[in-house]
Order: sequence, then structure tokens, then C-alpha cells
Amino acid sequence: MPVITADQLTRVFTTFRKQEGLAASVRSFVRRDKVAKTAVDHISFRIEAGEAVGFLGPNGAGKTTTLKLLSGILHPTSGVAEVLGHTPWRREGAFQRRFALVMGQKNQLWWDLPARDSFVLNRDIYQIPEGQFRDKLAELTGLFDLTDIADEPLRKLSLGQRMKCELVGSLLHSPELLFLDEPTIGLDVVAQRRIREYLREYNRRTGITIILTSHNMQDIEELCRRVLLIDHGRIVYDDTLQKLVEEHATHKLIRLRFDRPVAPAELDGFGAVEQAEEWRASIRVPRAEVPPVASALLSKLPVADLAIQEITAEQVLRQLISDRAETPGAPEEAE
Repeated sequence: MPVITADQLTRVFTTFRKQEGLAASVRSFVRRDKVAKTAVDHISFRIEAGEAVGFLGPNGAGKTTTLKLLSGILHPTSGVAEVLGHTPWRREGAFQRRFALVMGQKNQLWWDLPARDSFVLNRDIYQIPEGQFRDKLAELTGLFDLTDIADEPLRKLSLGQRMKCELVGSLLHSPELLFLDEPTIGLDVVAQRRIREYLREYNRRTGITIILTSHNMQDIEELCRRVLLIDHGRIVYDDTLQKLVEEHATHKLIRLRFDRPVAPAELDGFGAVEQAEEWRASIRVPRAEVPPVASALLSKLPVADLAIQEITAEQVLRQLISDRAETPGAPEEAE
């Protein structure tokens, strides 16, 4: 039985458009123009137990709205969803004790209290037996390296330390499902890497299901095998990240460094030149043509160094989003 099933899930937000000028402001007391924005547009998918799934897409694509629907924060306009056997927006206590939601831009622990005090408060909220609480807290503080900072007020901790505390607080009741919304936003590269390592290890240990939204492709690449690409509220791709790259990264980059200055004209005929300087160049070549082109470059040009570089998942995603944004008739608003 899947952990999450969504069928034609839709959420439309209605706002009021205010016109400029005094006359328009007075008119708005009598008649206001409504604007309907479809944030999630008839999406359907299934997620199995133990999966780590990344939700990808540009700002405003519907990623966070989807998480809020699945966690019960929002009601859908139409469609159905079942999460852990429950309808999430009914907000049943039995359901809320089985998942956790961590949002990178929002603190859930008490700002002026030591993290340990907030952990105790969560113990009481989730009615965790004392022995189970002690064992789980010891496991998580060890895994997330919080032993020396759990008694410090949250406001005195670094952003990375606070995020680790947020994760520990969310995992104390041993949820089966973890929603993560931009968990590494604002963190330095070292803190980001550590957070990913902790989450990957916790997923391996417990089999928890993880749903992750992030603009940091390293988060997705290191934690998620499967990705859902959302654009304009619709799912436009659902498969492995590796397959996404293989299908759309049709070229490779050949990077060159020369023994002598090379004129741009000498690079003609090898591929699409993306960078051309006197001493170095980058050429974009179809994947199947890389071996013969590399051989020709080595034989015909004064090459001191040659490197073949794969197109990254981030580059593929950026290009896909750019291509869709330029497609005429992309849905945005419904009146």
C-alpha cells in the first residue's frame, strides 16, 4: 500500500485585484475584481514507503502548496489524496502523529528556550513514553551531533545548528513520513553537506519516507533517486533523476587548454563553441560524437589538456524550465 496517493489534486487561490486611483478604490467597495490562480493543477502520483522523492520546479510552480495539501495545512479545491491511510485535511490526531513537516524558512522550536526544553515540549505534545523519548533523543542528538549544544538557547545557535535542532525536534515522535521544504536554504556549503549526510543516514536506518523540495540540486542528487518536476502546477516529469539527465543531456562539454594561442577560426567544425579564448576553449558536442571529436582535437590542435564534462542535472533542469517558460500558451491564471 503506498504511503501517498494523490488523484487529480487541485488547489486554486482567489485574490482581489485592486486598480490604481481614487475612483477605482471607491468602486472596489461595491464591486471587486476576482483573480483565480491555480497553484496545483490536477496532479496525480503515488509514493511508496521508504522512498526519498524530490519535488523540483521554479518558484511558484506549486511545490510548497503540494506539501501543504499532503500535510493537511491546506484544503484542496478538488481532487483527493490519501496519506498514510488518512485524508490529510481532516487533521486527525492519529494522522498528525505519523508525519513531520520541516520548513527551512520557519522556526518550529521555541526561539528563547534551549533546544532540549523544546524537545521535552514535543514529548508532551506527541505523548511519547519517557523511556522511548530518552532513547530517541540520545540516538538523534548523537546522529546530528547536538550533544554539546542542546542546552543552548535556540537564538544563540548558528543557522546550521538550528536546522539540525529543527530536524531532531521533528523526528522525536518517530514519524513514518517527513516533508522537507528547503531544509538547507541559507546554510553554508559545509552545513548543507552535513544536513544531507544526517538525513541520508536516518533514511537508511529507519526507512522513513522523505518528500523534499529544494532549489539546491545537490540536496536532490544526494538524497533522492526519484524526482517529480512540477511546472505551472502540473507534473511534467516523474522518474529517476538519472533518466532525466540521460534523456535531456544530449551533449557533453569538451574543455581544452592549449600550448599556444589558438584563434577561434581553428575551432570551426568540431562542435558548438561555448567559450573561446587564446589559451582555452569549451566545445559542446553530441554524446555519440565525443570520441571522434576528442581524437580530432588532439591530433589537429596544440592541446595541453583535455577534459570531457557531463552536463549536470542542474543545467538540464534549468534548460527544461527555460524551454517551458518560452512555450506559448503555458497556463498561468484562470479568471
